[in-house]
Amino acid sequence: MSTTAARTTNHSRTLQMVQIAMFAVLMMIGANISSFLVIGGVPITLQTFFAILAGIVLGSRTGAVAMLFYAFIGLVGLPVFSQFSGGIDSLAMPTFGFILSYPIVAYVVGEIARKFPTTKGFVIAALVGTALNYVIGTNWMYAAYKLWFAAPSGFTYKMAWAWMVVPMPKDIILAVFAGVFGYRLKPIVQKYGK
Repeated sequence: MSTTAARTTNHSRTLQMVQIAMFAVLMMIGANISSFLVIGGVPITLQTFFAILAGIVLGSRTGAVAMLFYAFIGLVGLPVFSQFSGGIDSLAMPTFGFILSYPIVAYVVGEIARKFPTTKGFVIAALVGTALNYVIGTNWMYAAYKLWFAAPSGFTYKMAWAWMVVPMPKDIILAVFAGVFGYRLKPIVQKYGK
């Protein structure tokens, strides 16, 4: 390998690591910027927005790795999850399903955006990512409350989804914004990533 090729490869890897770290930090900020607002058992955060943006801007694999890195940081004990929580015991929390969904969301959004590189394609990818986040997160929450966590009185599957109605309009609007913003941001990131 020539010296120039080696430098290019090193530059590319370094940039990729910086991007992964940057999106992990954005997730930490998004987790806590408004997470003290809790509706039902669900903190209102900006994490889905950043997970979608990671998939669009970084691509499916790198975006998913950034989300896995964020989850790992929280699981080892740093207080980066919503309400400044963290640690291995977070796995048992009813809302951990949303954290589990972020790598999947980033990967799927990145793949759809790659296959349909238009504004409309990016917006559809973002909406699909939001739907995945809701399905995985809400089903985990329901299972957690039914199997290992103390459920509120009269808790049902319908109630779990009713809690999600409040943040849903915000997440749909943010998904559309992430799709449009990501479409404009991606060429800039690619240009300076060379």
